[in-house]
Amino acid sequence: MVKLNFDVKRHILENGLKILTIKKDTHIASINIGIKVGAINETLDEKGISHFIEHMIFKGTKNRNNEELNYQLESLGGEYNAYTEYNSTVYTISCLSEELKNGIELLGDMIASSNFLEEEIEKERGVILAEIRTSKDDVEDLSFKKVNEVAFKTSPLKYDVTGIEEKVKNFRREDIVKFYSKYYSPKNSLITVVSSMEHEEAKKLIEEKFASWQGEEVKEPIVDQEKNANVKIINYKNDMEQSTIVYLYTFYDLDKEYELPLRILNHRLGESSNSLLFREIREKRGLAYDIYTQLDMTKYIKTLYIYTAVSDEDVNETIKAIDETLNGIVKGEVVIGDRDLDIMKKVHKTAVISTLEDSSELCNYILHQELEDEDIFEFVKDMDELNKLNKEKIYEVSKLVLKEPTIHVLKSSKE
Repeated sequence: MVKLNFDVKRHILENGLKILTIKKDTHIASINIGIKVGAINETLDEKGISHFIEHMIFKGTKNRNNEELNYQLESLGGEYNAYTEYNSTVYTISCLSEELKNGIELLGDMIASSNFLEEEIEKERGVILAEIRTSKDDVEDLSFKKVNEVAFKTSPLKYDVTGIEEKVKNFRREDIVKFYSKYYSPKNSLITVVSSMEHEEAKKLIEEKFASWQGEEVKEPIVDQEKNANVKIINYKNDMEQSTIVYLYTFYDLDKEYELPLRILNHRLGESSNSLLFREIREKRGLAYDIYTQLDMTKYIKTLYIYTAVSDEDVNETIKAIDETLNGIVKGEVVIGDRDLDIMKKVHKTAVISTLEDSSELCNYILHQELEDEDIFEFVKDMDELNKLNKEKIYEVSKLVLKEPTIHVLKSSKE
């Protein structure tokens, strides 16, 4: 049993802003704000606008210009960051406890008072277009984008969160402000703060800076949970040293009871240097330097990817080897023993304890659990469930998930 070293209280301000204060014995404080908006909220013409706004939040407010804002953020002496996902946009600050008040002041100013100056929009447009173009030169990044493009026709996953280049070129200030005003609302946001402060003290600090922020209710999006197409597609790109192979599975109809077994299966399949795929593809056959899996089980997204890079002449053999490994798991021919389960338990417990001990990780974990309407103490339940988990559940979930993949191959030249 994992011993909790923190306690949590929920608060809701009069403007509708939800706050979770997490009291923990720590010298490093963290504050995160999550806005329930991302690529899934965008129309085709808006692809990339959530990500654009994330950039613009750092480009000046009604009270601070770009230089002043970023100098003061840096003066906190900690770390600050932001990221846009398909279903949320998150802003994070971690700093010494004595700087938390200043961090909250800056974050409140950024979120509620950004001014979106025309000249800053134009400068940042160039930055974002460069980011999109750079990703096309990153073969690994490009490979994930390509498999999504061929896997889906209508799903938001067809498009990367950075957006479509032609759309980003045409965003006007009024488009950005309109989208921001619609979604950046206290009624559509959540703050988590980890500190050694008493709950009411932390709440009061946040209330002082966010109470005047106003906004309307935001409707829950209707998300197209399209199943991936069961196809194998080969594309070509010049100036590549190796070909890439990506498998994609979706599993929107998977019952909650199978999520933990799937996490265990995913780790055994491709998340460690002793994983089944790594042992088969690299250690046994010498086909690739690395092969790994990537699992997403958030509210609107249920995906499992497999990625590797091999020489052109080894593509077919590698696909055959991956298929044999996956089929062996599904048929129960690849044995997952008691020793494997014991290792998985240790891996999960290590991950849980690491999260508990790191203020920024704990702050981020609780933020996402709450944004997803999940139990913030789910990891504790998972530990209990893990002790009761049997191998049959893992084989069962493999049959439910490892079927009808989209396979995308990016090759360096036509044969």
